[in-house]
Amino acid sequence: MKKILIAGSLFLLLGSFATAKVTQLNYKATFGIFGTVGTIKNTLTQHKKTYQIDTTVQLTGLAKILMGGQTERYISKGHMENGLMVSDMYQMISKKKEKVTSKEYHIHHKGKYVTKRYRKWLKGKLVEDTTKRLSFYAKDDLLTLYFNLGHAIKQKGKKYIFKAVGLEKQKGKVQITVPSDAKNTSYVKDLGRGAVLYAKALIVQKNFRKKKGDILLAVAKDGFIKKSVIKDVLLYGDAKLVRTY
Repeated sequence: MKKILIAGSLFLLLGSFATAKVTQLNYKATFGIFGTVGTIKNTLTQHKKTYQIDTTVQLTGLAKILMGGQTERYISKGHMENGLMVSDMYQMISKKKEKVTSKEYHIHHKGKYVTKRYRKWLKGKLVEDTTKRLSFYAKDDLLTLYFNLGHAIKQKGKKYIFKAVGLEKQKGKVQITVPSDAKNTSYVKDLGRGAVLYAKALIVQKNFRKKKGDILLAVAKDGFIKKSVIKDVLLYGDAKLVRTY
């Protein structure tokens, strides 16, 4: 009986993997005068009703030295609604030498609120653990916003307002401008030709020359971002992400 149960469980597990759609999306990051500064590896696993995105950021060269060998991991888990990913949990984990931090967000869709748990470890010891409720609610997190974009935009020549967990400083709001085909010349200059959709995301960050910075995005035929450019980063030039796989 025990062997039958084990075999049955294994069969169900294999069946689950067989019906999953797994997409690997890898990017190379370059930054102005520094050249290649890192890689971003994304694994998107989609089932009929659920999804998971697992992203690993690894620095290379001078950037790795300057940042003390810092690595980052981002995890998004949730469910599918009308062909789009809706986040239930989003986590950001950062490791640098003997310090580890974790920001874990839980999105409560029924009550329409988000809780954030922040934890910090030093030399393996937990030294901080706080939980708070955010002042805004969103169905997206930063990963689903990025990977949903090509499917969420239905019309060109418009401005859209999205909300994403992970952007507390701007209360989650992200303005996306999608030019018409007749007005995408400046986008093509930075992002190249061949995209089915060009877009610009307006964000607020301290590391931009201006208070607001633009992220230019090019969406490929499969609906995923193939290239992005962050304009005017301090005095070092543009930061670019180019899809390699």
